[in-house]
Amino acid sequence: MKTVCELNMCNGCMACVEKCHRNAITIKDDLKYYNALIDTKKCVDCGLCTKVCPRENDNDMSKPKWWYQGWADSEIREHASSGGAASAIIRAFIKHGGYVASCLFDSGKFVFEVTNEMAVARKFAGSKYVKSNPEKIYGKIQSLVKANQKVLFIGLPCQVAAVNQFIKDKTNLVTADLICHGTPSPYLLKKCLQEYGHDINTLTDINFRIKSLYELNRDGKPIAAFHTMDNYLIAFLHSYDYTENCYSCKFATLDRVSDITLGDSWGTELSGEVKNGVSLILCQSEKGKELIESAGLNLLDVDINNAISHNEQLNKPSKCSKSRDQFFENYNRYNNFGKALVKTAPGIVAKEKVKSIVKYIVRGGGGKTQAFMITVKDGKM
Repeated sequence: MKTVCELNMCNGCMACVEKCHRNAITIKDDLKYYNALIDTKKCVDCGLCTKVCPRENDNDMSKPKWWYQGWADSEIREHASSGGAASAIIRAFIKHGGYVASCLFDSGKFVFEVTNEMAVARKFAGSKYVKSNPEKIYGKIQSLVKANQKVLFIGLPCQVAAVNQFIKDKTNLVTADLICHGTPSPYLLKKCLQEYGHDINTLTDINFRIKSLYELNRDGKPIAAFHTMDNYLIAFLHSYDYTENCYSCKFATLDRVSDITLGDSWGTELSGEVKNGVSLILCQSEKGKELIESAGLNLLDVDINNAISHNEQLNKPSKCSKSRDQFFENYNRYNNFGKALVKTAPGIVAKEKVKSIVKYIVRGGGGKTQAFMITVKDGKM
């Protein structure tokens, strides 16, 4: 088996697939890891796939020159996962005549689109804790920048690195990366939703969190009973199910591949604002700084050392759970996401479900205080 990069270390950025003119590369998703497989019968050894691979090449990276925390106006902030910095930046970029490329949910898949229409760009909002598919976005961006159009690309650090490898003249390109913990295979999300009685292909919208409340939410309604944390996010937050490459991510460092880095200002001293969402904004370039300043954000100073201590992936990759292999063994054995999780970590599952109920009641979501008897069996309540 011939692969583009080191076996089981593929980021899934899809740049090699798009770069290959012989259609010789396919991405194989084995749940635990991705691999970019080369069909040797079609391959002519041109080397274009390895030249564009961010895993196989050095990437231009630089430390932040400016760092802020803050939030967008109330209209944007109210509907954002955090402080709404990404949405405000997108709005400003389009307002000034540019195009934005980022991830949205469409027909059951997390894909990339490029647009200069706010009606489409609004779909970019929200955290997405799953591996997305940027295939075919690189050529679209390249065509636009060659046509002297300004393009803002927002994605995970490995995806931004792929854009940088793919597009050499970055005069008309601005990039923003998102602080990333790691990403599971989309098949795991699909499977987990099925176990809660939902077909991902029939959903019009899906969210992974509202401010500090983590829960899978489809079409405005949580998928788990009593607003308990669902199995998918329990596995995600405890690092059970990211693909293999995420645990050795070369981009989980203070040196960034982008003009702007966006995340949450966890641990901020602005405790009264946390419930409304506070964004962390790092800036590595002058054109990134100009965009931030044009976005109408309420910007405040931030203690960068405190920000790093509360955003581990600005220092190192997520640590692989000791129970990860056991989780996948249980998943393969039972073919059931919830059952695999309960068999792997029954105490963690019960604890997270109780915590989320308490948080829901404290936030006022339960009206009168209610008492629940919780029984966790085979991943269900």
